[in-house]
Amino acid sequence: MISNPLLYLFSLATLVSVFYLLESKTSLRVFKLIPAVVFVYASSMLLASLGLFDSNAEISSIYKQSKTNLLPAMLFLMLLQVDLRHFLKLGKSLLIAYVLAILSIAFGFIAVALLFNFSSSMSGAFGALAGSWLGGTANMIAVGSALDVSEDAFAYALVVDSVNYTLWVMLLLFLVPFSQYFNKFTSSSENFAYLGDIACSCNLGTKRYWLLILLALSVSFLTQCLAIKFQIINSTTTMVILASLFGILGSFTRLKDLNGASELSTSMLYLLIALIGSHAVIESFSGLGLYVLAGGCILLIHASIMILGAKLFKLDLFSIAVASLANIGGVASAPILAAAYNKSLVSVGVLMAIMGYIIGTFGGLLVGNILIGMSK
Repeated sequence: MISNPLLYLFSLATLVSVFYLLESKTSLRVFKLIPAVVFVYASSMLLASLGLFDSNAEISSIYKQSKTNLLPAMLFLMLLQVDLRHFLKLGKSLLIAYVLAILSIAFGFIAVALLFNFSSSMSGAFGALAGSWLGGTANMIAVGSALDVSEDAFAYALVVDSVNYTLWVMLLLFLVPFSQYFNKFTSSSENFAYLGDIACSCNLGTKRYWLLILLALSVSFLTQCLAIKFQIINSTTTMVILASLFGILGSFTRLKDLNGASELSTSMLYLLIALIGSHAVIESFSGLGLYVLAGGCILLIHASIMILGAKLFKLDLFSIAVASLANIGGVASAPILAAAYNKSLVSVGVLMAIMGYIIGTFGGLLVGNILIGMSK
């Protein structure tokens, strides 16, 4: 049993490194369907369930401190990559599809909560899931932390996310060859030639890791100080909102050109996932099927609204599919789907997914608080 706090962090960092290297340096097909972050969480939770980590005061303290310091730092770095100017150049059809995806997903969560009569715990889990399906895994952590979702409920949310996300990616990729029939149904004649000059905010050149770490930790310290004096709902919610705002503001400055933010924020995300997993000891997954079914119903409502919206606004299958996956799947899968239609459109998937970094946190907090309020 590990009782030393530094050895505890070292073991989690080693676990994260192993799965990161497996995903980035090998060609294992399993990572095409299930992201490494899921394996990190599952492995960390398994080790905790086997009793590897002691629950003494020192480990509990370093767990809380690490999570508190990393969360705002990660959000700040993640949002430095947002490029609102390029996003707005996507054009009317793609922007309508993106807004339609956001609204339909949010509505799906609320409708399913009413249908399944969510308990308080289930509302918290799906509140965190809303952060993911409106943004990404990082947003899920941010929203889950702000809503004070338990580690066990977070585990349920991650399983629902993984199962339904995998099926959703497979379905959208399967539909690619049938786009001409769908476009004929919606009377769409969209031409995306104008998107050739639009690029994502990906930078080339020297990685400025040292400066980014300094900036991220400074923002983390500042948000924690401000959260003590000015609270919005609770201190964690305040930190999440402030860190997000600082990141958005930074994306309009030359800070956006500091290359390496994506790698650093991903590293922090993986470590946060491992930390949360190390405190999730679930005796059984009782009732998990209900959670997965509820998640599937949300996607069914989302798909129905997207199809109706496509018919109403004469949108093509590419627009609604990529907009949907940019929310449900994030930056890891939306570009892949975009490339399946046309390799020149990869940047569309990247831009939409990165935009979700903003929407996921604020939208997830809104939907999560609505779900929790409905369960009382």
